[in-house]
Amino acid sequence: MDQNTLVIFLLMVFGTVLLLSQIIIIPTFGSSAQESRRLRQRLLEIDNQNREAAVTSLVREEQLRRMGPFERRLNSMPMMRPLQRLLDQTGRRTPAYRVVLLMMALASVAALGAWLFAPAFWVVLLVAAIAGFLPLMKLRQERNKRLEQFEEQLPDALDFMVRALRAGTPFSAAMSYVSAEMGGPVAEEFGLTFDEINYGRDVPQAFNLLMLRVPSLSLMAMTTSISIQRETGGNLAEVLEKISQLLRGRFRFQRQIRTLTAEGRLSAWVLGLIPVILFGAMGMLQPEVYGKFFQTETGVFLAELGIGLMVVGMLWIGRLINIEV
Repeated sequence: MDQNTLVIFLLMVFGTVLLLSQIIIIPTFGSSAQESRRLRQRLLEIDNQNREAAVTSLVREEQLRRMGPFERRLNSMPMMRPLQRLLDQTGRRTPAYRVVLLMMALASVAALGAWLFAPAFWVVLLVAAIAGFLPLMKLRQERNKRLEQFEEQLPDALDFMVRALRAGTPFSAAMSYVSAEMGGPVAEEFGLTFDEINYGRDVPQAFNLLMLRVPSLSLMAMTTSISIQRETGGNLAEVLEKISQLLRGRFRFQRQIRTLTAEGRLSAWVLGLIPVILFGAMGMLQPEVYGKFFQTETGVFLAELGIGLMVVGMLWIGRLINIEV
């Protein structure tokens, strides 16, 4: 492996570590991990209940009708379930197998391009892995953006439903009014839930499917309150009004936290990118330095130690700036 290939390889290692720390490690071990675990546990319970009841959403039924036999067989594979759920949470109506084919195509093209410019096995493998996971990163970004928009709209939707209920409108009709009058993901999801109830779906099952499409603690509070009210009775309008007030206060506090931690997030990105930029600049200006450095065991050990300390530092900063509300 020549010096230029070694520099490119180590740059990719640093970039991969940075991406993993920002996309996977910090959300997994940050202070918001407890909330994610609670949501994951609840969604797993809902998914098990729906699987036992053989529940299929209207959107999924429409997708299956448009597919051929071979496509249905591909999309029904167990490994496609998490990806299909991610697609449902982004609001896309794309079958999961098409995303897998896109990932394979991107990885193949990127591997071919990397082999032409730097014919080294590890370089090709890293480039193919990063290119292949780009669609997943994009879908995850869209999912998070859609969830934020849904949670921002949910208090207004609850206020709308409260006014409709106090005017004597049935609960399902109030949901249809929200779908007709509002826009964005709230209107789409409430409208789909209303259609499922109208087509004979039980209300708990319809809300369970809604929770699978929108994994949000705010929505979980609303659906739990509605389920309890249906079993015990009470003033649903008053309950939804109190939930709306609580969600507004929580959302306001979250915005304040994001404002106060903006400097910390920027510092995390700067501290994570500076080693990569300096390493690349030195490799371009004086590539012979790295040739001697990585030919010794001490140099390799220091490089591994530096990557490990970068991961620890990103984890530490992530725990400091991710404040659970």
